[in-house]
Amino acid sequence: MPLILDIAVTHIAGRGRQTLVAVIGVAVGVGFSIAMAALMQGGQDDFVRQLVDTMPHVDITDEQRTARRQPAEDMFDTVAISGLRPRDDRRGIINPTEATAWLESWIPGRFAPSLKTQGVIRYSSREVGATIIGVEPEREPGVSPIVEDFVQASFAALAAGGNNVLVGDTMANRLGAGLGDTITAVSSQGQARNFKIAGLFHTGTTQRDESEAYILLKNAQIVSVRPNAINEIRIKLDDPNRAPAVARRAEAELGYKAVAWQEANESILEAFVIRNVIMYTVVGAIMLVAGFGIFNIISTITHEKARDIAIMKSLGFPEADMRRLFLLEGVAIGAGGSALGWVLGFAMVYALSLVRFEIAATGQEMTHLPIAWSVLHYVIATGFAVGSAAVAGYLPARRAAMQNPVDIIRGAT
Repeated sequence: MPLILDIAVTHIAGRGRQTLVAVIGVAVGVGFSIAMAALMQGGQDDFVRQLVDTMPHVDITDEQRTARRQPAEDMFDTVAISGLRPRDDRRGIINPTEATAWLESWIPGRFAPSLKTQGVIRYSSREVGATIIGVEPEREPGVSPIVEDFVQASFAALAAGGNNVLVGDTMANRLGAGLGDTITAVSSQGQARNFKIAGLFHTGTTQRDESEAYILLKNAQIVSVRPNAINEIRIKLDDPNRAPAVARRAEAELGYKAVAWQEANESILEAFVIRNVIMYTVVGAIMLVAGFGIFNIISTITHEKARDIAIMKSLGFPEADMRRLFLLEGVAIGAGGSALGWVLGFAMVYALSLVRFEIAATGQEMTHLPIAWSVLHYVIATGFAVGSAAVAGYLPARRAAMQNPVDIIRGAT
């Protein structure tokens, strides 16, 4: 093996310019693959992080996945029901105190009950459709990031009690109202109540900023004519990955629909899987192109060294050594290119991480490209590179090993 290695080094060094070009080709492929993977993975991780931070990990509502079974279905094996009209039931989650006490006994995280109702917000002669959300100020900060999105006053103003309301700045602009003004909230049941604007928030999501209004839970129950009722429980877990198991247990025990964040965003997560497949397909294509350069070099070496191959075989070197020799040369070029590609990839990723730009929507906030630093990107790129180099070196190595030394020497003489 040391002799084979020494011969391989001699062959590679003898074609220094072509070897350098092949190594640079592999290095560029590996470097760009690492940078592309870091950028795409970083964007994906950042999106998922924002998704997990902005929405509840488990959302329990007063809905049910399937219609309630009718007594006739339990009594008879074969029954057909048609024209059944569901009972109008606005009670929300039954026994909310018992439900929240049970959740508090085992939930590995935080939760907050709330009551949502549709209505209209009026100010002077203007009105906008709104989602009126009743919350408990002491629990809401544990599950909602909105407490950090206030542009005037703060979420704590709601805890002061009274008929205070927190609205989005876009809604306030549409109404022409400002901090301290009194608006009227009218629920879908026709109940109206005056509230004082105690804070303005800006989440960056237009739909929320122009249509959400937060009030105390007890005030929401009065406006919606649903005393002691809630229709949603939002849960934030210490480990977001446990959301599906928690949702299954909560739904089985309470009987209400519980949706984990993975289920709520299933189509987005599936799109990420497809995007990753496309990304690594492109990485493989880049490495395949670099492999053609290695194939060209090894093929040229085997053609030029035909007489040396014949002499070595006549001295007793087996075909396996010939295959090993040229395969080793291909892998050596791939490994050298990968090592150089690691340096190039790290430099490119570091340069991308330094890029800063200003989002026009915020006007002030400076942000940066989301970058994922992962050793796995380097390993995958190197695997593609060395694999392509091994295949590129094996094909001419196999052809060289099958040559008949007698025919080569006769042809050479």
